[in-house]
Amino acid sequence: MIVIIDYDMGNTGSIVNMLKVVGAKAVISSNPKEIEQADKLILPGVGAFDKAMTNLNELGIIPLLNQKVVTQKTPILGICLGVQLLANSSEEGVLPGLGWIDAQVKRFRFGPSNAHLKVPHMGWNLIKIKKESMLLKNLEINSRFYFVHSYHIVCKNSEDVLTETFHGYDFTSSVQKGNILGVQFHPEKSHKFGLKLLKNFVECF
Repeated sequence: MIVIIDYDMGNTGSIVNMLKVVGAKAVISSNPKEIEQADKLILPGVGAFDKAMTNLNELGIIPLLNQKVVTQKTPILGICLGVQLLANSSEEGVLPGLGWIDAQVKRFRFGPSNAHLKVPHMGWNLIKIKKESMLLKNLEINSRFYFVHSYHIVCKNSEDVLTETFHGYDFTSSVQKGNILGVQFHPEKSHKFGLKLLKNFVECF
């Protein structure tokens, strides 16, 4: 069973619908008993970093998530804001993140030559694969994904970087550290490319 963590910050319904297409059963829940029984977890996210961490803290589920992800090695996929929460901290707020990936979250900043570029980075963009992963298995060379974000994760360890994407400069668009995975884009809005990625997460982890 896949549990999509419900903390009032994500496009949970769209993710459930995409998972149904690939034959996976998912529930949207913050119930500790359901989280304990999960074979896989998804941490979605749309909104502000501090609000997300506040909601998770108020639900009281962070110790349980630490046990599931860090101790029991349950696969987890962070999506958009969800991947940023995997980091140590964010320029967007003052609260600490989950700290599962040694990284910081930074806002897009452009020099004069790229001053025309918009923030948030919004729309379709390509990914460049930096490291092999089952999450990216059999993806087409020119796979495109849908992005909506003003901040991006910056990993201290390059081994944690799965893909990069160009928006003024190359930024990390997906990460993996063992069972901990995250994507800055929205696979649930990325048609056949997102469907393939979610299928890989369901079948390969």
